[in-house]
Amino acid sequence: MTDQLVIGSRGSKLALIQAEWVRARLSDLTRTVNVRIEIIKTTGDVKTDPLAAIGGRGVFTKELEEALLDKRIDVAVHSLKDLPTTIAAGLTLAAISEREDARDALVLPRNANQILASLRDLPAQAVVGTSSPRRLAQLKHLRPDLVIKELRGNVDTRLRKLDEGEYDAIVLAAAGLCRLGLQYRISARMPADEMTPAVGQGALGIETRADEVDAIALLRKLDHQPTRLACLAERAMLRALGGGCQLPIAAYGVISDQELRLEGLVASRDGKQIVRDRTSGPIAEAEQLGHELGRRMAEHGAAALLAAE
Repeated sequence: MTDQLVIGSRGSKLALIQAEWVRARLSDLTRTVNVRIEIIKTTGDVKTDPLAAIGGRGVFTKELEEALLDKRIDVAVHSLKDLPTTIAAGLTLAAISEREDARDALVLPRNANQILASLRDLPAQAVVGTSSPRRLAQLKHLRPDLVIKELRGNVDTRLRKLDEGEYDAIVLAAAGLCRLGLQYRISARMPADEMTPAVGQGALGIETRADEVDAIALLRKLDHQPTRLACLAERAMLRALGGGCQLPIAAYGVISDQELRLEGLVASRDGKQIVRDRTSGPIAEAEQLGHELGRRMAEHGAAALLAAE
């Protein structure tokens, strides 16, 4: 490894906070290496169209991976939920950070005169903002009366649109709000059995070139094994279903006492049809458990739902 390590990051405030966390940890681990951050613009940052219209899968990660392969950067920091389940040839997922709160959060306008305890407390016909088919499907399943309106932009932009009255509520990842110091904006953290999170939500995926032995050894020190195993199981389920982040697929794994509990969900985009299933088993079989859960769900109706999308 050279005397410099370049971390690639998207330019959003949240992405830079995440990259800075990695930079600070690496600087503490290796005092002889200068670690700096390089901003890389991704397709998802440049284009303002709905994510489904610009391709969905990999729109926030493709350019970072290309920069790694071109050796313009040495490390890429991703929100793991954005990273496709198949890693590009020549690259490796060297570490998965300890997970922040994986749940989704219901956020109300700043001037709201109440704090709601649950999605069910929203008034009839409330306008709720989200750009996620996963969230949209589960919102419509739980509350068919809600009016779901497209919501794009970084967290600050989304909150501004909410506070200006374009929405009655929006749904964001609790992890992002917490990392930005905005946890006070959360009205309710939505339980996973009500709003199942995205695969890998709340964790960071730290990627490097597969032949960088020294960099991999260093990055491994940022790996959190329980989070890695839970997220690898979730990603294996998603991979077995052949889905991406722009399809209504969700999964959440929890590890306790050397056992993995994994639940999965696939929904029609309108939320009228839902396939749920769960499994559990030893952590040594985490990826196998995820694959088998995805295969079983496909056989029990999930494949038909996804084919219709």
